[in-house]
Amino acid sequence: MVDLEKRLEQIHKMVDDGAYFTVNRARQYGKTTILAALARRLQEEYMVLSLDFQRLSHSCFENEWKFCYAFSSAFVDEAGRSLTGQKECEAKLEELARLKTDADFNLMRMFEILRAFCGYLDKPAVLIIDEVDSATNNQVFLDFLAQLRNSYLDRDLKGIVTFQSVILAGVYDIRNIRHKIRTDGEHKVNSPWNIAADFAVNMSFSQEEIAGMLEEYEKDYRTGMDIRRMSELLFDYTSGYPFLVSRLCRLMDEKIPGREDFRKEGSVWTDKGFHEAVRLILAEENSLFDSLIGKLREEPELNTVISSLLFAGESTVYNSDNPAISNAAMLGFVKNCQGNVAIANRIFETRLYNYFLSMAETEGMEICKASKQDKNMFIVDGHLNMKRILEKFVVHFNDLYHDRKETFIEEAGRKYFLLYLRPIINGTGNYYIESRTRTMGRTDVIVDYRGEQYVIEMKIWRGNEYHMRGEEQLTKYLDDYHKKKGYMLSFNFNKNKQIGVYEIVIGDKVLVEAVV
Repeated sequence: MVDLEKRLEQIHKMVDDGAYFTVNRARQYGKTTILAALARRLQEEYMVLSLDFQRLSHSCFENEWKFCYAFSSAFVDEAGRSLTGQKECEAKLEELARLKTDADFNLMRMFEILRAFCGYLDKPAVLIIDEVDSATNNQVFLDFLAQLRNSYLDRDLKGIVTFQSVILAGVYDIRNIRHKIRTDGEHKVNSPWNIAADFAVNMSFSQEEIAGMLEEYEKDYRTGMDIRRMSELLFDYTSGYPFLVSRLCRLMDEKIPGREDFRKEGSVWTDKGFHEAVRLILAEENSLFDSLIGKLREEPELNTVISSLLFAGESTVYNSDNPAISNAAMLGFVKNCQGNVAIANRIFETRLYNYFLSMAETEGMEICKASKQDKNMFIVDGHLNMKRILEKFVVHFNDLYHDRKETFIEEAGRKYFLLYLRPIINGTGNYYIESRTRTMGRTDVIVDYRGEQYVIEMKIWRGNEYHMRGEEQLTKYLDDYHKKKGYMLSFNFNKNKQIGVYEIVIGDKVLVEAVV
């Protein structure tokens, strides 16, 4: 495991300071893990009360009485496990258990008992509620937050003893809960959680933290891996997303050893083994990917944002005031990359491309069919013949779409090349879009096939001068990948264009250029 100590120190200080705050991160981002570790760390100094709203049924939030009954039951069970010999506190729990069946039991009365309970404790109380956003589409939850806020204010203004700290964890930031609550078709205008402190703890793993985890693993298993290189790959492909880091490592530890090409000791923890793990994770079903795709299907606006980002080939300025961008970031789809919106990591990007391309196969059926017919001619001695792929794509694209309008080419050209490429490498290779080159109308696709990488620049033709600058940029980019050969695919709108594939030499680099 990655060492969580620094994060725990930061959160511990927030608790010591009496902060009420939210830990809102995307699914499978380690929220539950960090909260469990925090509870263990705090238990000597604090009475830690950890609840999980996911254990409450939907009906528990239908009205105030049902919520109070369910919350009180969970609270009594949790507090009762930790109390020893504190009679006044036990009496308050008994009162809470007795009153929860009273038809007049409500939030105000429940919080009176909770505050009294906190006042009798021999150490300060910390309330942790996980999966709190499972309740956010209910008015009673707003009222619950309002009572927590009142307790916070009473503590500071009136000196009333209550919870030292309240930590609410979930995907949605409940400070913006008004976006999810509707009454008579109108949004609520205020959130009652405006007392929450900012939670600035970085929950993603840095490359150094990943390396530290691998060092501990290496001490036990002595694989001979290049720790610096492996941590670099893991970070580059996941951007430190905890579930993805852990899952890729687990695949290399458990699933790949013994397979063909990975029977030798130490052969797994290599570039080739890593890319095999990437291939496996992109093909598997898991709860994280199910959640991502589910959100796309549930939210049309989110679907539009992500689809445009993937296929438009142009950068979009990151603006957190834009609700579509803010929502995509909160759900973990995108991040702020030097002021522009970018897909959160390479794994997500490729998985999302696969999803959208799968959805688009019906509209691009002809190019997909052509790809499947041509598939066997592109693999030579286990290597991908990228030049031949470009040659055949140029022929098919010109035959099928030469009479389409310029707007079609600009919007769908890149998508159709990926539709052609995907059946060829599917099951053996994978690809991702290099975010650093998603500018000025050019997009670089990096194809990984059996451990070998191919760099393909796709761009719209903007004249000879622009084309020559693109060639120079690609040669410099090839240096980053230590490659001597690169590929260019230009979509040219000129009527007198010369379609085809040819090679040019620039310095010590060979560029295979295709024009459609």
